[in-house]
Amino acid sequence: MPNIKPISELRNYGEVLRNVAIGSPVFLTKNGHGRYAVMDIEEYKEYEKMLAWRKLKTELNTGKSSGEEYGWVDADDVRKHLEERYSG
Repeated sequence: MPNIKPISELRNYGEVLRNVAIGSPVFLTKNGHGRYAVMDIEEYKEYEKMLAWRKLKTELNTGKSSGEEYGWVDADDVRKHLEERYSG
């Protein structure tokens, strides 16, 4: 069950933080609407990894689709392009 508290309870932030645990963030409301989430730092790190993984997977799928639609570039051509662009 979600742990939802009004933002005014931050006056006693120690009590709010005691309710935060991995898998159990505290959601803070402002004027009756969800506004903030307080979560364990380890859970936040995992969340960031998941977002990065999702972005990478999307980019890889975009590249794969592009290769299938427009044709693939030979690895030697890519290597040559990168050497020309980034050498010296």
